[in-house]
Amino acid sequence: MPPIPPLKSQSNGNPLDFKKPNVVTIDVGGQLFQTTLQTLTLAGSNTLFSNLLNSSEQDRIPFIDRDPELFSIILSLLRTGNLPSKAKSFEIQDIVFEAKFYGVEDLLVHSQSNPSQFEPFDLEKSMILPLSGRDSPSAIATTPYGSVHVSHGSKITSFDWSLKRKSTTLTQFTAIDSLLALSSHVVAAGATDFCGLQIIDLEMGFVRQTLNWENVTKSGSTVQAIGTSPELLFISFESSRRNSNSILVYDLNDSFKVVSEIGHNEIFGADLDSAIPSTKLNWIPSLNLLMASGSHSGPSGVTGNIKFWDIRSGNFVSEIKEKIDCFSDITVSDTLSAVFKIGSNSGEVSYIDFRNISSDGSWNCLGDSRKVMNVKKEGVGCKIEGHGNHVFCSKDGELELWSEVLMGSSATGKNGKEERIFKKNVLGRSKVIAGNRVTNLGFGGNKMFVTRKDQQCVEVWHSSIRRN
Repeated sequence: MPPIPPLKSQSNGNPLDFKKPNVVTIDVGGQLFQTTLQTLTLAGSNTLFSNLLNSSEQDRIPFIDRDPELFSIILSLLRTGNLPSKAKSFEIQDIVFEAKFYGVEDLLVHSQSNPSQFEPFDLEKSMILPLSGRDSPSAIATTPYGSVHVSHGSKITSFDWSLKRKSTTLTQFTAIDSLLALSSHVVAAGATDFCGLQIIDLEMGFVRQTLNWENVTKSGSTVQAIGTSPELLFISFESSRRNSNSILVYDLNDSFKVVSEIGHNEIFGADLDSAIPSTKLNWIPSLNLLMASGSHSGPSGVTGNIKFWDIRSGNFVSEIKEKIDCFSDITVSDTLSAVFKIGSNSGEVSYIDFRNISSDGSWNCLGDSRKVMNVKKEGVGCKIEGHGNHVFCSKDGELELWSEVLMGSSATGKNGKEERIFKKNVLGRSKVIAGNRVTNLGFGGNKMFVTRKDQQCVEVWHSSIRRN
């Protein structure tokens, strides 16, 4: 690279008026690079670049015995916050090693796993993460930076944010039904046939703590669902005898100290409502409420309930009882201010706006509402998850994306209320994309993770226009 002439000193408060040269020259593997002091400062303290700041005050040019081509990528990362297009010509693991050497791996993680780069309308299946053994994935847990933990049989396999490094931890469970990432290497794991919830350090390979619910009958307690807010951990327990259930609230910042207990039910006789434990827990930040939902299949069909709990008071503020087309799966979108479900009978997606949550359960169907009366259980096994401004759901092995269409003027429905319009898109550009029934959907950074029945792998979906 030809030398860049030094900046001339200017007066009158011009930002280019420095007492020492602003341009820094670095020799990497025999090739000269020039950058600015400001760029090197972006690397932060305790990095190799912070040492270069001190070297720049001396007359000699600092020398680094590393690959100059990889250094140019790291330097571009410092300058722009993103990897340059030429990084596609290198193995991501080589870039990871180089970022670690210079002490800027955190910058690399943020640039490659930035949720703002998630393009839902352009998602394509980009790679497969194979799992060892014959067990199919039972649960997945993602982190904000794109790493993922997958439970299969008695094992948990973890893939780092680059999806190039993986490790497997053997647990005490026969099978794991609930999995939640508390950090990059700590997860909460539970099962419906194994007592207690375990806090597992996957990096060190040991159980940090086991959380239990001491019920009236003094029997063991199995985990039905796990949820979290920034400060709290929620666990839905059911007694081993299946005659009582409860939701315990723990403080994440105080060694999992019990904060409160909500929804405690002791079951007597044929009280079906009390017999249904919560099998999904979703925190709603804007409402400061916990949504707890569960369903039960009986002679009269599938019934269920959805309760919204005020954690501070310990009381539920609203309840929706499901009888006609009970949810096969349910999710909440804080961004879209609505609860979404897939009907177990119709297989159609419906929603309730936060403003209209009430016990009458007036769902708004996004598809063909006439299918509700067609009791063919088309929605059994379907999955639905909200992510950002969108809702993703699975049907017959295919993936659908629902997005709200913003109209110039508000439409009015049959009941006289403002009607919201949603549009459906099928993900993937070919029928080849479809496969076995989807068992799990997860989102982390700029990736979507999908698992399917009877397959020993995880599908990774990227936006095609940003995929490396």
